[in-house]
Amino acid sequence: MIVSWNWLKDYVPLTMSPEEAVHRLTMSGLNHESSELVGDDIAIDLEVTSNRGDCLGHIGIAREISVLWREALSVPNPTPLAAGPSVHTLASVVVEAPQLCPRYTARVVRGVAIGPSPKWLADRLTTIGIAVVNNVVDITNYVMMECGQPLHAFDLQKLAGGRIIVREARQDEPFVAIDHRSYNLQKGMCVIADRERPVALGGVMGGTATEVTDATTDLLIEAADFAPLSVRTTARTLRLHSPSSYRFERRVDPHGVDWASRRACQLIRENAGGILAEGMIDVTANPTVAHPPIVLRFSQLQRVLGIEVPAEEVQRIVTALGNQDVQMNAKQIVATPPTWRRDLLREIDLIEEVVRIHGYDKIPEDVGVPMASSHQGDSERVLKITRDTLVASGFFEAMTPSLVEKEQSEEFSPWSGEPCLSVSLAMLRGADHLRKSLVPSILRVMQLNESLGNKDPEFFETARVYLPRAGKFPDERFMVTLASTRPFRYLKGVLEALVDSLRHGQCLDVQTWDHAFFAAEQAVQLMLNGQTIGYMGVLDSQTQKHYALRQPVVVAEIDFGSLVPCAELVPQFKPVSLFPAVRYDLNFVVDEAVRWADVAKSVRKAAGDVLDQLEYCETYRDPQKDGQNKKRLLFSLQLRSIARTLTGDQADEVRRSVIETCQQHHGAALLV
Repeated sequence: MIVSWNWLKDYVPLTMSPEEAVHRLTMSGLNHESSELVGDDIAIDLEVTSNRGDCLGHIGIAREISVLWREALSVPNPTPLAAGPSVHTLASVVVEAPQLCPRYTARVVRGVAIGPSPKWLADRLTTIGIAVVNNVVDITNYVMMECGQPLHAFDLQKLAGGRIIVREARQDEPFVAIDHRSYNLQKGMCVIADRERPVALGGVMGGTATEVTDATTDLLIEAADFAPLSVRTTARTLRLHSPSSYRFERRVDPHGVDWASRRACQLIRENAGGILAEGMIDVTANPTVAHPPIVLRFSQLQRVLGIEVPAEEVQRIVTALGNQDVQMNAKQIVATPPTWRRDLLREIDLIEEVVRIHGYDKIPEDVGVPMASSHQGDSERVLKITRDTLVASGFFEAMTPSLVEKEQSEEFSPWSGEPCLSVSLAMLRGADHLRKSLVPSILRVMQLNESLGNKDPEFFETARVYLPRAGKFPDERFMVTLASTRPFRYLKGVLEALVDSLRHGQCLDVQTWDHAFFAAEQAVQLMLNGQTIGYMGVLDSQTQKHYALRQPVVVAEIDFGSLVPCAELVPQFKPVSLFPAVRYDLNFVVDEAVRWADVAKSVRKAAGDVLDQLEYCETYRDPQKDGQNKKRLLFSLQLRSIARTLTGDQADEVRRSVIETCQQHHGAALLV
């Protein structure tokens, strides 16, 4: 928000220097971006936060200065002289979309003379960077920058039937804006139309069909309140942002609509002549509901700030900020926020107002403020363990957008077969669908890194996916997805380490799974405590080609929500065995269909508590010695007791139990 130093003098005495003013405004929440000398004026650029729409006009900034320096605020009370017929005989307004336009007002001024603006008005607009057009257009801009309420002036003679219709746009309805560009509108957008065509986009920009030109003599002055979400969506969809849309997106003062309309008409009569028709057309579909009173307790003020602010000072600040019906007793102040401060809703909001005006610098650094320490929830703690484990395993964390192209969202989706959800505003060109899996995104990250010459890339991502549900909000699930160019067993080992880090001794199981995305017999369902928690596999050759990957890639995706209940977050003490271990190497011949995961499960069950370590070594195939569809599984197991030294007989007994179990359940033959 750029303000003119000379312009501010119309509303509040500026007894301070510009440097002092911008310093105090910065300390009260309006950060100073820059100052520039423009002629005999100073243009001051202030950063206005999104909740302070009241400061998007010179009166709002002047009000802040008046409170900070205890100066009187002088706001004009426009009373334009009206004459001639009633406005209702010259124009009419119908609001067909009250959800898009809660209030629409119109006044008519006839017989104006379009020409250049007076020097004082042109200078002020030039100082704040607004182009000078003609006296009428400049006045609407002037009033907007004065109070923050956007206005628009229509050439009344160009409005078919003198009728304004506020309605929803039709799909692909054409509209030519005053920037002389053509736009195709969409449903949900607010259109200001006459009997024949759209003449303006509500809250965004007017159209060329009814713009004010040198030949204009009769004006219809629009002052309205448009729904912030509709304005924001329209501006973003059409990429048509304007000073008006910027203010409507942050909400305008509903009680300032009539003031702005009267102010504009008064300035038009003074600088362009004309006769103002009697009355005003005012279509209010949703009357403004008054703010409920807010109670500010002095005890809370001291508890939050750590200092005591005198009650009289609190009352002065609350009153000077425009709050109504301010009542004070020994314990509290009760006040009703003004209509231009929609951000004042709770007691803490008033506390913030008091301290920013009183001065943050008046709070000592060593003041004691009672606080309650926060703590991480279970999900945050499990996420930290997950990230730490994966980073320690050599993976880099990737971050990719949740909005993707429709084709990408449908490439891989084991969690839902429903069509992906679309959004009205694309994050990037074509990226207008919510993804149902992180796998396609992370594979594009792999491809990008390969193209840049990064060898053996390994990435993981933790983010949400959005699974459609008929008639309901989408099922938002948090996923952990990994991708690696290392072998299948390596990535499985990383996942086993992750599961073990969440609860020591917890084992990850797998089940055979077929999916066209993965190579045949090289994909599995990941199981934990009998529940499916995710999927893992080696990309099929066609999938690898689709993503332009140079080498085979293994990917896994886990539903993070299924990991949280399985985590042991309270540190557990486990004594380290002081006794020696016994190690055996076993080499079994099994059928090709037998999986190592099933054999490992049987070994763990047979060995029991004395199994200290189980390590897969190798798979070897020799059809001439072992026969067709046979393979050898070589692994090592280490036995150790926590209570005693295992004797040779005890260790051999465990070994025999393991061998017999593998023979019975997997048809394994031990090679000696």
